[in-house]
Amino acid sequence: MPTGPTIAFLVETRAPGGTAASVAEDLRALEGHVALRLHALGASMFRGRPPAPALDPWARVLRPAGGTVGADVVVMHNPSFLRQDEAPPCRIVTPHLVVVAHENFLLPDGTEAFDVGRCLGGLARASLAGRRSIAPVSPGNRRTVTAWLARNPGFAGWDVLGEDWAAIFPGPFLAPSARPADRRGRMSRPGPEKFPDLATLDLVFPATAASNVIMGGEPLAAAARRRPHWRILPFRSLDHRTFFGLIDFFVYFTAPRLRESLGRVLGEAVAAGKVAITDPATAENLGGAAIGADPREVEGLVRGLLADPAAYGERVRAGQAALARRSAAAFRDRVLPMLGPAAPPPPRHRLPA
Repeated sequence: MPTGPTIAFLVETRAPGGTAASVAEDLRALEGHVALRLHALGASMFRGRPPAPALDPWARVLRPAGGTVGADVVVMHNPSFLRQDEAPPCRIVTPHLVVVAHENFLLPDGTEAFDVGRCLGGLARASLAGRRSIAPVSPGNRRTVTAWLARNPGFAGWDVLGEDWAAIFPGPFLAPSARPADRRGRMSRPGPEKFPDLATLDLVFPATAASNVIMGGEPLAAAARRRPHWRILPFRSLDHRTFFGLIDFFVYFTAPRLRESLGRVLGEAVAAGKVAITDPATAENLGGAAIGADPREVEGLVRGLLADPAAYGERVRAGQAALARRSAAAFRDRVLPMLGPAAPPPPRHRLPA
């Protein structure tokens, strides 16, 4: 029998991409160690969308999030899911409400990434909680959370957990290719914010590469007609294992206005035995698993590693060693003590009911 706290997760089962994958890994890591209760959130922004396949194993035990959700700890991943709602569809009663901040609160130019106050305010109004905490998912994400709170003293009733709610990469990890080829690719949901400008894409996915596979590239359909060296696949058209089997280099840059709060898919590429290249800030979030570079440096990096397959293998194994520090056991050791009964410092004031 689990001996830890009772933890209720408010789960948005229709969330795409990294959030759903992260929630699934959290649940696997905690199952058997704590008493878990799962409640389907049902946020308006996902109305009509299908459930995320990553969360299929828990579909039978999910309850609708109506009425009251109560537990020793209540966890909700990604407050931005509530941006179209006044509040979650339930009353939350708990000693400790934890909101995992999957999206950065601020954009690179310092503007607000979404209506953070609306989302946190709705959660506060819907909850009777002894403590309300925000859990950043990475160093970069933490900087945006703390900066936003500093600008918004009316939310001083929220504290920030002392350790990041870092994503779990449980392994086993696949071995790198002994004979890598210039096979490049990327995947993401098909939002236009996920893609840099065409000049950058031309730099990192050139005609000289043996292949360039872009899954979730629906916004690039018109441009791809003039670039026959790009293979565009619909989002979720391949499972991750099949997709990663098509590439040796995962190259991922986004629009300048977007900064990934983690970049989970880069870690998944490294776990699959590939070299991952991204911007330096996103690489920092993954603790050395990916290479941070300017898009203009990508061609030289790829050429250098292709000329030295041993170095390619060493790079992948170094990345996998960084991911190994994000095991399920490490997650429990880091997170569970933060969820316990230790009293937080008293808030300066609370939000009005």
